[in-house]
Amino acid sequence: MCNRYVTPSQAEIERFWHIGNRNQPRWWEATVHPRAAGPFVRAHNTERELVVGQWALIPHFAKSAKLTYQTNNARSEELASKASYREPWQRGQRCIIPAMSFDEPCWETGRNVWWQFQRSDGTPWGLAGLWNTWTDSATGEVLESYTMLTINADEHPLMRRMHKRDPKKPATAQDKRSVIPIEVRDVDCWLTSSVEEASNLLRLAPEDIFDAKPFEVPSLGGANAITQQALW
Repeated sequence: MCNRYVTPSQAEIERFWHIGNRNQPRWWEATVHPRAAGPFVRAHNTERELVVGQWALIPHFAKSAKLTYQTNNARSEELASKASYREPWQRGQRCIIPAMSFDEPCWETGRNVWWQFQRSDGTPWGLAGLWNTWTDSATGEVLESYTMLTINADEHPLMRRMHKRDPKKPATAQDKRSVIPIEVRDVDCWLTSSVEEASNLLRLAPEDIFDAKPFEVPSLGGANAITQQALW
């Protein structure tokens, strides 16, 4: 389960995912947390478009944008059955979530040590996601939102080391989770193909694609403050 990641700049996203530079300037925090604004890429007609929305998908049946439950991560095994994600999944509302890095907690030492995950080739991650557009019936306000997909990683040599171990469960059934990278060659398939074809891309990434290491979380305030950046 990912709860913090760092995005590329708008120019980097436009260049890497071949979106073009005709977009209006967009703003978002470089480090994205649940319910904050972040960028995602989706299909629009025959092209791709860059959208900024809330990282926590607002389902169509929500009465309010302020949900009482978490929807920033979605288990890929539940997309076809879980009410919050079933319609976006069936409609093909899939997206790419651009990330330069994402963070996960490792508890192997008995305490939370944050690890940062970059790509070993130095390029951005394109993480699998679903998007939705929700309209507030009271105000007419239209809100974009998205969720990041995860997959079971109990057998992955690296990702199974992340998060706390559940002492009540065997080592082979912990349901450790991993994000799902979509490689550049598969982006069009992910964004525009059938549900069946897209389902074939819901798989763990090989260990050698990760450049992962422990890091110190920056303190808030002062010189280490994470500030909003203009991404144009």
